[in-house]
Amino acid sequence: MACGAVRRGRRARIAGGAARVVLLAMVATASGCGGGGDQTGLRVGTYTGNGPIEVVCTTGMVGEVVARVGGDRVRVSTLMGAGVDPHLYKPSPGDISTLSRADAVFSSGLHLEGKMGEVLERMGRSKPSVAVAEAIEPTRLIDTSGGQVDPHVWFDVALWAEVVAAAREALSIFDPGHADAYMENADRYRAELLALDAEVRERIAEIPEDRRVLVTAHDAFGYFGRAYGIEVRGIQGISTESEAGVREVNELVDLLVDRRIPAVFVESSVSDRNVRALVEGCAARGHAIRIGGQLYSDAMGDPGTPEGTYPGMVRHNVATIVEALK
Repeated sequence: MACGAVRRGRRARIAGGAARVVLLAMVATASGCGGGGDQTGLRVGTYTGNGPIEVVCTTGMVGEVVARVGGDRVRVSTLMGAGVDPHLYKPSPGDISTLSRADAVFSSGLHLEGKMGEVLERMGRSKPSVAVAEAIEPTRLIDTSGGQVDPHVWFDVALWAEVVAAAREALSIFDPGHADAYMENADRYRAELLALDAEVRERIAEIPEDRRVLVTAHDAFGYFGRAYGIEVRGIQGISTESEAGVREVNELVDLLVDRRIPAVFVESSVSDRNVRALVEGCAARGHAIRIGGQLYSDAMGDPGTPEGTYPGMVRHNVATIVEALK
């Protein structure tokens, strides 16, 4: 297989689940495409390190999946911490060095890490590089009016549970001697996420149906709205690279005033400037609306806090939304 064909295949969204996505990444590594040099320990099933597998993940959400599936067989480093916007993130020279030393790289994919795309592709030529969200069946993804795929899949908890299989598949291929442990860990974590999904549904049911309108700084909550029956509006588009215009702000003010929505929300990784403009616009129309709280959208909270875990982030967001809208 030609190297270019392998790279194109790795970038594509592939139907058929986690195994095919991961295998394409591994095949590119095994064939030595574009990488040159010694590939020992980087080919399929040939991890030969004595210690834990050194894994670098782009976001905290991905890092948690890999850490939970890998257990004590992996040591995870995360590039993007609390409050970091992955849409705008540019890797530093130190990040490049960290990625270069890694045994494997895991990202979310679907162009979430837009400005890192070239770096991630380059790393994928010399080591396993897995975009876990690209293992999701394409028909379950949200296509936007602009022709992009919405990458914020983790806000549908049951859908995010599907990426656990991608992490398990990748680690099992790379380190097959511990495949049983990866399977056990993955099954346990997936069960926790499905229980969390049921919990979210129960909490959202507390909001009166006519108040189930979620307005945030950017359009990150589309999967959340689809999964849990909430109308979602973002001031900016799915990427924070887009700019909100006066027309978009005025349209949202009209909606908030007409439907008497009590609260809007800021995000931990996005400026609150546009949200405050909404509040001011509603006030000028005689509708007192408040900022209902801060949501974690593209990044989890600080390490060591409940919000620094994926379930904690989800629970924080849901509690904040329910209390502000009900």
